[in-house]
Amino acid sequence: ASEEPGPVVTFGSLLSEGTALARRRQYHKALGCFNDALKLRAGDKQCLITRSKCFLKLGDTANSLKDAEASLQNDNTFYEGLYQKAETLYTMGDFEFALVFYHRGRRLRPDLHKFQLGINKAEEAIINCIGNPASVKLENKEELCFVSRQAESRKTNQKLQNKLTKDQKLTRKQEPVKNPKIERQLLGELYADKAYLEKLLKDEDLMQSCTRQGVRVAELVLGGISYLSQRRDFWQQHQPLYARLFERRLRQRSRNRARRRDPAAAGRAIAKSVEDIHMLLARGSPEESCRKAERLLKKIQGWAEDEVPNKNELIGNLHSCIGNAQLEMGQLEAALRSHKLDLDCARQNALPGAESRALDNVGRVHAWSGRFRPAIDAWKQRIPMVKSGLEKARLFHEIGRCYLELGEAATAQVCGQTSLESANEEGDVEGQLQATVLVAQTQVKLKDYRSAIMNFERALEKAKLVPDQAAQRSII
Repeated sequence: ASEEPGPVVTFGSLLSEGTALARRRQYHKALGCFNDALKLRAGDKQCLITRSKCFLKLGDTANSLKDAEASLQNDNTFYEGLYQKAETLYTMGDFEFALVFYHRGRRLRPDLHKFQLGINKAEEAIINCIGNPASVKLENKEELCFVSRQAESRKTNQKLQNKLTKDQKLTRKQEPVKNPKIERQLLGELYADKAYLEKLLKDEDLMQSCTRQGVRVAELVLGGISYLSQRRDFWQQHQPLYARLFERRLRQRSRNRARRRDPAAAGRAIAKSVEDIHMLLARGSPEESCRKAERLLKKIQGWAEDEVPNKNELIGNLHSCIGNAQLEMGQLEAALRSHKLDLDCARQNALPGAESRALDNVGRVHAWSGRFRPAIDAWKQRIPMVKSGLEKARLFHEIGRCYLELGEAATAQVCGQTSLESANEEGDVEGQLQATVLVAQTQVKLKDYRSAIMNFERALEKAKLVPDQAAQRSII
């Protein structure tokens, strides 16, 4: 017997899976997906960038830089590649080169704050390292590629070393104490440990003593202080206080904008989005309709009650839109969950119109799934809520159809007659056609053939009035 072919692996599926694994911090597995994806589409810029980020998370800066540069090979204006290259260089300690690419990215995309943040932290890191950024001169050439910082700046380092006089070396040994407030912010909880170790240094007797292994206590204490100082300097370079302040200001500005949101303007924007969601579904694009509804739902759930008019009603409506799109895509169980969320929302907030809609949709999904009894139960709950004769005719027709599928012809006939009465009251010819056909079909099941023929003949006349060629052929 021939083996069934396995699932087709595409570039898109590998990229999506790798991205999902990277978000879960499973970087080694993510790399495997990105490697396979690049075999299918060599040189894809987005895939190279995501793989570069994985390498960086794993500490493999060489490969991270290699991928970032590869993404820029055919397009040196690819801003994501510029940012990733700058981030990698910054992590490697090549702050001067990182600064060049942060600046280049900001020129291309001044609207992206991350480039300004990168400039801030790179400039402060340079100052922390060499004291004066003017001592480092960089040429910003069009085809600037990375060369190791040690090889590129060896002459600069030699000049700096020659300038270090004996007085400067003494000053270096007697480095002034950092600002306690800044140091506390950088070290956090470790600040108390550093202060304690520095206090121990003042105890001369303790410093002269040794441990059982023969190690001087002074060496241990100095080692601890040195380690904490190194941590302090690293954190200052990796995320300087100035950059943190910049981030805080951005977050505050964003919160202020959110607080100033105009409910009327928000309501108009939401109404337009909901209209687009319905239009996409009507035009046969359930996937896009579902995605747009899910994005809007997530956004609205994060807003306060007073920022969105009728927030709870809107949330239920979006669950309904998502469920209808999922039903069109054949995702029956997902659609049922969405419509039940709509139903729960309607009942919790006492919204009878929304509850009626949700019950109708729940019944429809059950019927499509062949679960006719639950469909009947959902639709029966809706009967007292129905006000329109047209809606009543349709509802009893659907219930009768389910009873007919279950083999309960007599009950189905009663529902069909009720549907027909409502359709007659409203003068709804199409409703009369459907109800008459249902009644005739139940009479066939009950072996009342004469009545069935009469009703099929009536239905045929209705089908000619509509007109409905397919219904005519079916009835004949």
